Amino acid sequence: QVQLVESGGGAVQPGGSLRLSCTVSGLVFAPSAMGWYRQAPGKQRELVATIARYGNTNYANSAKGRFTISRDEANNTLFLQMDSLKLEDAAVYHCHVVHFGSDYWGRGIQVAVSS
Repeated sequence: QVQLVESGGGAVQPGGSLRLSCTVSGLVFAPSAMGWYRQAPGKQRELVATIARYGNTNYANSAKGRFTISRDEANNTLFLQMDSLKLEDAAVYHCHVVHFGSDYWGRGIQVAVSS
């Protein structure tokens, strides 16, 4: 069974940085896609960044130039480096993978940004 566990969240001030990690277990082969999504209170879940099997990345406009998605294939770990954080980045961040055509989600981790 595929399981995803996020870590690295917390509280920072505007302009600060955080690095999220997502450890994935239960994979048979490399997932076709991995990504980060976020959901703020009262809002729908939205894409932050994705990385495909061969390394192609895609970012939401709000994340471009500030966030970097990467992965450690050997350890089945996904990362999201978040720099220059803004108040509007505060949300629960979820890890997501697509494996054999099925979607898997982590439970999410809180990122708080406040002055």
